[in-house]
Amino acid sequence: MTAIKPPVVLPADASGIAAAARIILDDGIVAVPTETVYGLAARADCEAAVAAIYRAKGRPDFNPLIVHVSDVAAAMQLAVLDERALSLAEAFWPGALTLVVPRRADAPLAAAVSAGLPTIALRCPAHPVMQSLLLACRLPLAAPSANRSGAVSPTSAAHVATSLGARVPLILDGGSCADGIESTIVALRPEGGWALLRPGPIGEVDVAQLLGRDPEHAASQGARIEAPGQIMSHYAPGKPLRLNAWVADPDEFMIGFAGIGGQLSLSCCGDLAEAAGRLYACLHAAAAAPQPRIAVAPVPDEGIGAAINDRLRRAAA
Repeated sequence: MTAIKPPVVLPADASGIAAAARIILDDGIVAVPTETVYGLAARADCEAAVAAIYRAKGRPDFNPLIVHVSDVAAAMQLAVLDERALSLAEAFWPGALTLVVPRRADAPLAAAVSAGLPTIALRCPAHPVMQSLLLACRLPLAAPSANRSGAVSPTSAAHVATSLGARVPLILDGGSCADGIESTIVALRPEGGWALLRPGPIGEVDVAQLLGRDPEHAASQGARIEAPGQIMSHYAPGKPLRLNAWVADPDEFMIGFAGIGGQLSLSCCGDLAEAAGRLYACLHAAAAAPQPRIAVAPVPDEGIGAAINDRLRRAAA
């Protein structure tokens, strides 16, 4: 029997980025760090390459992908960006904001990245490795999180290797991701409104201040999936997860916060940014622990805490 080869892990230096670019230009997939989580990247203009992402992740084909671009000019080749979109891009790109905007009819993109929708989810990442890969490939890159669909997102190369194994041929190791949770996703409506489809590092208040109006409730748009992270059961550690726990039961692995202790803590000092950065690492550790269940201390539902609680609720669903 032929042994299954584990993924190659390379430092995210110039040599590693060049190797990753060669695989992508040959319609392959690679795992690459971003400031949010590790992404599973492939050229967004190739149906076979995009299909390889869906196949490696076991991702349902109704769940669209985020397309990463190097700058606003590259985004304008793919989508219609109105004044609102340009103002958001000026304020938050490169960075952890994804915009769901109308896809250009002539956009050189595989149909599957939009999952049949007339819109496209676009992000200009800030991480230097992802930016270098974009520039090396000179192509937009589809890059969802580099893990099996529905599982805990990866914030280290080791997380990717554990989740995907031989399904990904190359992982660029750029260390731990700084933000630690996926990007904020904002959908801009044709009639002038907007919806927060996924909370993330950039807060709803910051977006609302720039757009000058409050968001619509995404639920009012119906049950359709418009962007990643909207499926109710997501980010799951594979064990029952109890939220807002003050103490652990005997069979629970406790993830603490602030003054509430545990085997691990999101942040002993109650820092929400630190908690976001450690969230998935703590969930990965809890998933590997011998306890059959997980408990998580209460996290304030304010600022980036809203994004943390969104991920925890989906992980517990």
